[in-house]
Amino acid sequence: MPKPFGAWQVWKDAPTFSATSFAETIDGGQAFRWQRKENFYEGRWDKNVVRLRFNNKQIEFAIPQGSDPELTQQNLTSYFACDVDFARLADALPWRNDPVLDTAIQHFSGLRILRQPFAETLFCFLCSSTKQIPQIKAICDAVALDMGETLADGSHALPTWAAIAEAGETRLRAAKLGYRARYIYQTARFLAERPGWLESTEVAPTEEARARLLELPGVGRKIADCTLLFGAGRLEAFPIDTWVEKILTHSYQLEGWKLTQLQDFARIHFGNSSGYAQQYLFAAARAGLIRS
Repeated sequence: MPKPFGAWQVWKDAPTFSATSFAETIDGGQAFRWQRKENFYEGRWDKNVVRLRFNNKQIEFAIPQGSDPELTQQNLTSYFACDVDFARLADALPWRNDPVLDTAIQHFSGLRILRQPFAETLFCFLCSSTKQIPQIKAICDAVALDMGETLADGSHALPTWAAIAEAGETRLRAAKLGYRARYIYQTARFLAERPGWLESTEVAPTEEARARLLELPGVGRKIADCTLLFGAGRLEAFPIDTWVEKILTHSYQLEGWKLTQLQDFARIHFGNSSGYAQQYLFAAARAGLIRS
């Protein structure tokens, strides 16, 4: 039976956020299983279901009654990559001679890159092609409801790739995945035939991991880089979607540059944490702070 959520508790070892960076981290296009409710966000990953809110410069959480608050905080610590010093990484970015990046960092100080389950991240970004964030969320929720394991609050986790392979393409199409259903089902079959392939990909060197992901049906450079950045913590991965391409073209005056040239620019200009810089720029463009 679904369990109601318990009382709010302070996340004792939460990272430092501003109100804007907190909202942007969990609801700014990195993850698609967070929904804003009243004055809090409700999210799911793996078998976790958690409510979070920013309250008096603290992060508070609520979980279904009977859930373990200590385990929840451990899982939050992993999910928010609390072992990574993002303040140091932000300071090392070239904001001192890049007013565009400086604007983004100043407004979203404290922004983090989530460390999501690798398999879930791949699935969500395969769902994302030509879709906006609310649509991607709706698709993920529909697939979870149909195929995913029931969580403590009665909602559903995303299905495993094995469950997707067993369910088949027709059920994926029922979730309004359209042409993506074929790619996702083919990927599920690919993974079913290669036990351990995804786990090996997650820990492979970045260039090798990207090349492996590009073997999957429907995975291009952007989806591969999103999966590496948001699902494996590869901060050097720099996804270029239409938003980011416009930012580089307009704000950095790189009109006419090919995608490979833009990738080279990002690697050279932003350095080893170029993917982190990308998320700052994406956030600032969505907020209308920089030209896109």
